[in-house]
Amino acid sequence: MKKHKGLILLILALAQFIVVLDGSIVNVALSSIMKGLSFSPENLQWVVNAYTLAFGGFLLLGGRAADMFGRRLVFLIGLIGFTASSMLVGISQNEAMMIGARAIQGLAAAFMSPAALSIVLTEFHEGAARNKALGVWGAVAASGAAAGTLIGGVITEYLDWRWDFFVNVPVGIMLVFLTLKFVPKHKTNADTKHLDAIGSILITTGLMALVYGLAKAPDWGWLATETMLWIGAAIVLLALFVLNELRSKHPLMPMGIFKIRNLTAANLVQLPISGAMVSMFFFVSLYLQNDLGYKPLQAGLCFLPFALVVGLTTNIASRNIARYGYKPFLVGAPLFTATGLFLLSRMSADGGYWTHVFPGLSVMALGMGMTFISISIAATSGVRSENSGLASGLLNTTQQLGGAIGLAILSGVSTSFLTSGLQSGMNMQHATIHGYGAALVVASMMAITASVIALLLIKVRKGEPTTSEAIHLG
Repeated sequence: MKKHKGLILLILALAQFIVVLDGSIVNVALSSIMKGLSFSPENLQWVVNAYTLAFGGFLLLGGRAADMFGRRLVFLIGLIGFTASSMLVGISQNEAMMIGARAIQGLAAAFMSPAALSIVLTEFHEGAARNKALGVWGAVAASGAAAGTLIGGVITEYLDWRWDFFVNVPVGIMLVFLTLKFVPKHKTNADTKHLDAIGSILITTGLMALVYGLAKAPDWGWLATETMLWIGAAIVLLALFVLNELRSKHPLMPMGIFKIRNLTAANLVQLPISGAMVSMFFFVSLYLQNDLGYKPLQAGLCFLPFALVVGLTTNIASRNIARYGYKPFLVGAPLFTATGLFLLSRMSADGGYWTHVFPGLSVMALGMGMTFISISIAATSGVRSENSGLASGLLNTTQQLGGAIGLAILSGVSTSFLTSGLQSGMNMQHATIHGYGAALVVASMMAITASVIALLLIKVRKGEPTTSEAIHLG
């Protein structure tokens, strides 16, 4: 089969685009979904978190499966599952069906996404070609979230929220045929086909327990017995996962991968950055529609500048990383993100888009464009090709885990400040916006934390291993 690398990258980027899209497309449809399916307000965040949590919980398994059973095969399985589950989400009739179908959709994405990135890493070798390819990948990842709000706004207003998911079906079918025709098969070099089922169960249940405990803490109380039990169970399960991985002959996540210092640091940076970005879309979308009275299409259009700035910034950053290294970008870019989030936190009941949303959104976009491309390069440099699926799965895991935990924590912050606002005499609208603002201030602090992590842990580019020197994980 003759390779068409540009077309292969386009196919894989489009697949990643719909994965990211479905993490954000629901934001502008949340109000419509809540009314259409009679969702309770406290369960609404699970329309987002069911997807991101299942996605994050199974990504390591999906990445490892790609290394063992073939990247194209696993990508196709995930793509077909994602297409079918999108149809299931679209026909949901109640809360339980919607949340369950979104979880299945996230599970399918967990096999599809790391396999796709793994193919990119094997098709484009380290250096300028890979930087350019990852620049495209990073732009898709960062701008896909913003594009999701725009596309979701158009579809929700002129068709119905259900078509936000039905639209994946023809796209998915087209991608299946294009993959079979143009993406080469991958012959695995793995010496075993044994998947660590115990490790997969431990990491998934551990992450689910953690996010559920954090999400319910505002209702139960942060020091309540129920909260402590769920978070305690999560800590135990995650500790058992680490112990299992150290003892297993065929671990889901060989701990040797963390010997690659910049990979570890980049994934640590990813956690707070993803939490900050996912939460921004959640709160700003609600503010635009519920408080400023924007229709779904108007709310979606409001995020268009974010997507455009991210795409432009990512392109510029990808061309300059080879010259300056990725550490300056990983240290400086989150500070732009933090500034943008702080500006957004100044939203008010009598505010407007151009004065209270656009400035913060634009500054944040500058930071996100530089951050995602830098993280992608740092987290995949120095990894042998036979472990590219693992590295891809780990990077996607921290992104989804950061988003899910970040949204859970910041939703709790928002609820707590809403309650305190009501107790101090605010009306419901002012108290709600007070909660949004407090959550976005905490998100700004998360972005600053990402910058500090990069400053302290990322090594300069000249000191990192090349592909030939990459650490062997066994």
